[in-house]
Amino acid sequence: MTRKFAPFGAVLLFAAGCTTLSASEDPLPSALEAGWDGKRVCELQHQAETHRVLRCTFPPGVGHERHYHPAHWGYALSGGMMQLTDGEQTRTATIATGSSYSSDGVEWHEVVNVGDTTVTYLIIEEL
Repeated sequence: MTRKFAPFGAVLLFAAGCTTLSASEDPLPSALEAGWDGKRVCELQHQAETHRVLRCTFPPGVGHERHYHPAHWGYALSGGMMQLTDGEQTRTATIATGSSYSSDGVEWHEVVNVGDTTVTYLIIEEL
């Protein structure tokens, strides 16, 4: 399975490279299915035939295990400092409240809130 990735917005953390999964690897969960320490961090807010809306909340020290995203648009309801790991690197990004981004999809990444404020995203994914 290969998902296309396109960088989006210098202010947000999901700009990353693409990694291809081999057939022998376990499939990754979507952002909705993925969690942190056995608990989901994203809640389904709305779903239609063409899209779904997720609200993802990351208190300090909480992250999102390795997962993928289809094409989507995101909006930071509350910002903070997130660390992102993907197939190319690990980096830290400061997320501004009210910032937004769009993406053609993310093959995989994982994130963790390394700041002292809760970070919350609204994500609209294409289905």
